[in-house]
Amino acid sequence: MDDIQIEDTPLEETPQEETSQEQEETPQEETPQEETPKAEAPKVETPQPPAQETKWYVLRVVSGKERKVKEYLDIEVRRSDWGNTIIQIFLPVEKVYKVLAGKKVMREKNFYPGYIMIEALEGRMTDDVISAIRNVSGVIHFLGKEKPIALRKSEVNKMLGKVDEISDQGMTMSEPYIVGETIKIIDGPFNDFNGTIEEVLDDKKKLKVTVKIFGRATPVELNFMQVEKIS
Repeated sequence: MDDIQIEDTPLEETPQEETSQEQEETPQEETPQEETPKAEAPKVETPQPPAQETKWYVLRVVSGKERKVKEYLDIEVRRSDWGNTIIQIFLPVEKVYKVLAGKKVMREKNFYPGYIMIEALEGRMTDDVISAIRNVSGVIHFLGKEKPIALRKSEVNKMLGKVDEISDQGMTMSEPYIVGETIKIIDGPFNDFNGTIEEVLDDKKKLKVTVKIFGRATPVELNFMQVEKIS
């Protein structure tokens, strides 16, 4: 028998694919953590010092010198240590008008002639301050003379209340009108006519006047600024 030669053919190895599955790293989302709010420390309110009480004193001065005395005292309060004692120097005035040469002239008139009011911190009116004020030219004395007496609250409210009332009313006539008085009209359709006052309306600052026009008495209503007194 013929020898059968079997050819030893090498078998090709089928390459095995490496199935290395690349695992994609999926980033894990971080869950944001809510910050726990810090407890706020309780606010401590600083206690405010109570407002210090003030007292009002009345200073008697030479009549006609009220404004000069006030101006001097105001300067002393600003430049010296009086500012630690005195709150204000108060001179009550009211606005009045007079008729001069046919024109209305407004002026300020002292509401309490011969007096000035001083507001000071309670307990601060020392003998030195009192003595210094007494020595100011034009000053006569404090109410209470040797020992200044502070006004009671009711007295202060009454005095300042009158000043406020006058201020709200506006200007007043320095020389009040009288029923039956003859006046001259200086403004309006009856300008240059004379008239007789029949009624004075102080609250409205008006006058009811009778004017003779062509021999006939005609009633008209005028305000204080439309007339003047006949001297």
